[in-house]
Amino acid sequence: MTATMHETEAAAAPDLARGPLRGVRVLEFAGLGPAPFAAMMLADMGADVVRLERPGAKRRARDIILRGRRSFALDLKQPDDAACARELALRADVLIEGFRPGVMERLGLGPQPLLEANPALVYARMTGWGQTGPLALHGGHDINYIALAGALGAIGPAGQPPAVPLNLIGDYGGGSLFLVVGILAAILESRRSGAGQVVDCAICDNVLSMMSLFHAMAASGTWHPERGANQLDGGSHFYSSYECKDGRYIAVGAGEPQFYEAFRRVAGLSDPLFDRQRDPAAWPELRSRVAAVFRTRTRAEWVAAFDGVDACVTPVLTLDESLAHPHFNDRQRVAEIDGIRQAAPAPAFSRTRSAIRPGSVFPSREALASCWST
Repeated sequence: MTATMHETEAAAAPDLARGPLRGVRVLEFAGLGPAPFAAMMLADMGADVVRLERPGAKRRARDIILRGRRSFALDLKQPDDAACARELALRADVLIEGFRPGVMERLGLGPQPLLEANPALVYARMTGWGQTGPLALHGGHDINYIALAGALGAIGPAGQPPAVPLNLIGDYGGGSLFLVVGILAAILESRRSGAGQVVDCAICDNVLSMMSLFHAMAASGTWHPERGANQLDGGSHFYSSYECKDGRYIAVGAGEPQFYEAFRRVAGLSDPLFDRQRDPAAWPELRSRVAAVFRTRTRAEWVAAFDGVDACVTPVLTLDESLAHPHFNDRQRVAEIDGIRQAAPAPAFSRTRSAIRPGSVFPSREALASCWST
């Protein structure tokens, strides 16, 4: 089945007729981390997502990530519940699962029987290590995947252990976003060929791909393996963050000449030593001087000083501060649902606009069985 085959159904249900993916049916097997966020994105873009959870699964209060889809509890180890899940899969366009390799096969819900019964199905598999390989059956978390892919080792100040970033790089960058790209590409191909396929989305593979720029820089001799010795890892004085007088921080990304000139002018960096912008040998001294300058004023004072100046200088904000920032609110990128301020769906579409829809729970097995019945 393709997305266009369900547009009549979606049009009859106004809560589904939003976004560019309206009419696309997605069956999500509940898991952790990247798969639920990918399902949230698809739901925001109008897909009709049904989420199957374990009986007794605990939800965090006001879980933003679960917005936009209908949920139901099934014990997939029970034959009747597994059969119910199979029937839904046969009516779906996309299936998302994030279990370890072999789990879905043991439940009788692997890709081979489901693709035989539903040839156009996009069967999306989200794992850390992939479906094959020496580590495929091992556990892992974001930090492990980005460590193996070379990303973790490149993050952090010189002379200190690698800095542990938020799990945006692995789980959400290498996981959710690659999963959504893979699903959408497979849907497009399925429309042309009428055949579905398996999307093997492995976080470690995808983060390795995300490191392509740095592979290229290393090959050309412009990337050094030591942390804190490169332009983009905080080694340069013009691409880093600095503490202000009040303990808050300012981010500087003044790489291009025009931005660097404006940055120097506002910060008062007139010493000719700052003419050596591209000289790595001068960076440690220049960083030290810039750091001393930023400690002379509060973050608010520096924000005021750079207001209206095109110098690529911004405040480092907290979560609450970012949601309150005028730029996001002017662009209507912040929404408030049930008293919770949260990011609006992204990216933005000019015609088929995405929207946040609340999640719901199927009240009965009969209601679930009738889902996508037409």
